[in-house]
Amino acid sequence: MTAAAAVAGSSFGLVNRGGGGGGKKVLITGVSRGLGRALAVELAKRGHTIIGCSRTQDKLNALTSDLASSDRHLLLNADIRSDSSVAELAREVTEKKGVPDIIVNNAGTINQNNKIWEVPQEEFDAVIDTNVKGVTNVLRHFIPLMLPNKQGIIVNMSSGWGRSGAALVAPYCASKWAIEGLSRSVAKELPDGMAIIALNPGVIHTDMLSSCFGTSASLYQAPDTWAVKAATMILNLTGADNGASLTV
Repeated sequence: MTAAAAVAGSSFGLVNRGGGGGGKKVLITGVSRGLGRALAVELAKRGHTIIGCSRTQDKLNALTSDLASSDRHLLLNADIRSDSSVAELAREVTEKKGVPDIIVNNAGTINQNNKIWEVPQEEFDAVIDTNVKGVTNVLRHFIPLMLPNKQGIIVNMSSGWGRSGAALVAPYCASKWAIEGLSRSVAKELPDGMAIIALNPGVIHTDMLSSCFGTSASLYQAPDTWAVKAATMILNLTGADNGASLTV
C-alpha cells in the first residue's frame, strides 16, 4: 500500500494532520546544514515539530541535540535524488508523524564557478538531480497525502538567481528558474486550501555562498539571523499565497 493510500483509507493520517497544541509539523529537506538547519532550530524553539531529512547521518545526529524538545521530532536519512528513497520517506513519515502541515524543499547544491562549457557533465547533472528532480520527487510522494483534506503549504526554495542570470553559475540558475516555473505550474493543479510557493531566501552566508563569493560571503547575514524572519514568513503562508514568488 502506498503512503497516499494509507492516508486516504485510515483515520490515522487524517487525525494527525493538525499541528497538535497549536504547533505545525514541518518537513524540511536538507535539514542538516545551512538554511535548513537554521530553520529547523528556529521552528523547534517556537514549539513546532520538525520532520527532517538529509543524506548525512552524523549531521542529523548532531542536529538532534540542538532541537528543543528533541524527542518530538523525526530526523531521517534520505536521498531526495532517489524516487524510491523519497517514497520510503513518505511512508515512514506518514506512519510515525502523519501528514506534514508544511513542506520546505530546501535541499540544494551548486556548481563550482565555471563557464557552462567548462562544467563537467556529472556536475551539471548533480545540480539538476538535487535542485529540480529532488523537489519533484518530494511533490510526487507528498502532495497526494495532502489532497484528502485539501490542506498543506509547500515552500520550494528558489533564489535571486531563479529570477535573473549570473555568469559562472548557469547550472544553478537554470535549476532555480525551473523551480519558479514548476511552482507556478503546480499551483494551478492544487485544490483551494493548498498552496505552493517559490521562496527566494535572499543572500545568506552559507557554504554555497562561499563557493561563489569566497571570503566576501562573510559580509552577509548568518543563517540563524535569517531563520527568525523566514520562520515567521513561512508560518503565516496560507492558501491565498498559492503560486506566489516571494522573498524573505
